[in-house]
Order: sequence, then structure tokens, then C-alpha cells
Amino acid sequence: MNDRHHRDFIRIGLNILYYRKQKDITQQKLAEMTSYSKNHIQKIETAAASPSVEALLDIAEALEISPAKLFEER
Repeated sequence: MNDRHHRDFIRIGLNILYYRKQKDITQQKLAEMTSYSKNHIQKIETAAASPSVEALLDIAEALEISPAKLFEER
């Protein structure tokens, strides 16, 4: 992972966690909704992995939010 963008990946992960919890969806359920593994979802949420644009779009769609919300400063 690029250290230069680590803070951005942390923000994205926290936003995924926030919207997932708002919808009362587990990591396992989100994984099933997006065809990614639970482990990959967990790594994205904790900024241990860099998500692809496709993964971010799939996650936003599953959470029924605009992809832009994943980048918002909270």
C-alpha cells in the first residue's frame, strides 16, 4: 500500500464501516452482496488493502450510496 494515500484509505474504510453499520449489514453479508470475501471487506475497512475502483463501486452499490460518500470527510 502506498503510504502517501494511507489516510485516504483509512477514511474510505471508516466510511464503509459507517454506512454498513447504518444498514445493519455484517461484513459477511456485504461480502455476499459484492462477491468479495469477508476477509477482503475487512482489509478494506481497516486500510490493510487498497480497494480497486471496481470494488468501491460494488460496495457503494450494495450499500445503496453514492460512491462519492466513500470519500467524504467526517
